[in-house]
Amino acid sequence: MNTAIRWKSSIDLESPCWDGYRGFLAALPGDTFPDAGSLEGLLPPGTSSGKGSAIRFVPAADLPGVDYELQIFETGQVSTRENSWHDLFNALVWCRLPRLKGAMNSLHFANLAHDKGGGRGRLRDALTLLDESGIIVSGSDRAALDALARRDWNTAFIRHRKSWGKTLHVLVCGHAILEKFLNPYKSITAHALLLHAPGLPGAQEIDQALGAALAVPGWLTSPSGLSPLPLMGIPGWWREGDQDVEFYQDHEVFRPLPADRLPAPVQIHAGKSPSPDPEHMANRSPASK
Repeated sequence: MNTAIRWKSSIDLESPCWDGYRGFLAALPGDTFPDAGSLEGLLPPGTSSGKGSAIRFVPAADLPGVDYELQIFETGQVSTRENSWHDLFNALVWCRLPRLKGAMNSLHFANLAHDKGGGRGRLRDALTLLDESGIIVSGSDRAALDALARRDWNTAFIRHRKSWGKTLHVLVCGHAILEKFLNPYKSITAHALLLHAPGLPGAQEIDQALGAALAVPGWLTSPSGLSPLPLMGIPGWWREGDQDVEFYQDHEVFRPLPADRLPAPVQIHAGKSPSPDPEHMANRSPASK
């Protein structure tokens, strides 16, 4: 095998999960695993922390013992381990979605003082899930988004099959999800932020809208704001066989919504920034808060 392409050959670029990331990967040198310096060169100009410090990817060995989120907010330095797929993909998400990543970091920083006994708290738990295993499903097909929230897989994936890639779009923002696609399997499940957004055509607009939305108090408060979504159910994502009715009857993967849970909210983009569905907010049970 040509050593110049060895690390890149571990990535199946035909998988839809790499949509939006292929250009960044192609721009990286192939002779050695990307280091902090080569990754930093992919950042959009002006990418900064909530405090205004320029984002920089710094070798983890140069930042021993730092508080990860605090360090990013205060200095812009993102600790990046050598030869780490996890940190490589984290850097790529920073490059693709700088406003969303910066907004999540700002919220982590703002809530550090509220955490007690070493726990993150429900807001920071939600941010961590979105950061590590999150996806954003957005578009104009509200019926399909509602079906995803109800975990009505047949409706979302079969009845609305033609919506995917046309009026319904997937944007992977969780770097741990990208890492799992190095060795994909049927039960990969993400935590989806569902966004009814007919007027947001692409990742840049979604990045800007969600970066602004996270600054609104109460917009995302707990993990219940995200909906579990088995990624291989998305039409075209499972390439090892047919995605037919029998495929979706695998209840170890496509699990129903528990009877004591409400569906996750479908956020609504109304021109400036997304806002929670008022009907969902009015009917939240105490257990979901």
